[in-house]
Amino acid sequence: MAASSPASTAPSTPEDLSRRLAGIRARMTAAAGAVGRDPASVTLTAVSKTQPPEAIEAALAAGLRVFGENRVQEAQGRWTEFRPRLPDLELRLIGPLQSNKAVDAVALFDVIETLDREKLVGALAAAQDKVGRRPRVLVQVNTGEEEQKAGVAPRDADALIASARAAGLDVQGLMAIPPADEEPVLHFALLAKIAARNDLRVLSMGMSGDYEAAIRLGATHVRVGSALFGERKADPALF
Repeated sequence: MAASSPASTAPSTPEDLSRRLAGIRARMTAAAGAVGRDPASVTLTAVSKTQPPEAIEAALAAGLRVFGENRVQEAQGRWTEFRPRLPDLELRLIGPLQSNKAVDAVALFDVIETLDREKLVGALAAAQDKVGRRPRVLVQVNTGEEEQKAGVAPRDADALIASARAAGLDVQGLMAIPPADEEPVLHFALLAKIAARNDLRVLSMGMSGDYEAAIRLGATHVRVGSALFGERKADPALF
């Protein structure tokens, strides 16, 4: 996943974004239909991290309400003004979460997709008690076991899921980011297998370059940034 710094290199005017969104939705519908799925069973998460205000306004004007952010502090600054007037807004944390940011994350996000270690289980459970809010949680699985990437190893996923449930977290599914240089469908299939044996129904997998394949393998949420907002420069500091 790209990180913060420059935003889109292609202006996301309302017209540009609406055109891109229509194309994405058409491909999502076709991918779901190809495997007999209802297109409505797949949610588009607009990856809004690093985007300028005008791009966010264009996305909201196009009817998008589900957004993914990488950093807690950036999201706080971006979404505070929108929260009161958008009761249907859903914010999803899709970047790594430091334990010392757990309280802020629980207070802001509706879904935390990046639970990946035991220490964070305890931090989120304590944050829930302090804030009085219980966001939905996904366990991030490092399907490629890449050293530079966050996520629990596949062999340890079941234990982390069980621990999170025991701690009172609302664990609803799994998230993964396949290695950039490997066939993503193998990783999507692995994630779906782990989800099935743990009775988890939510699969956040698939990004701008592979969301159609992810949908065919059972994704319930796809995270789309550059295909929607335009290409951005990558920041190697993240993932």
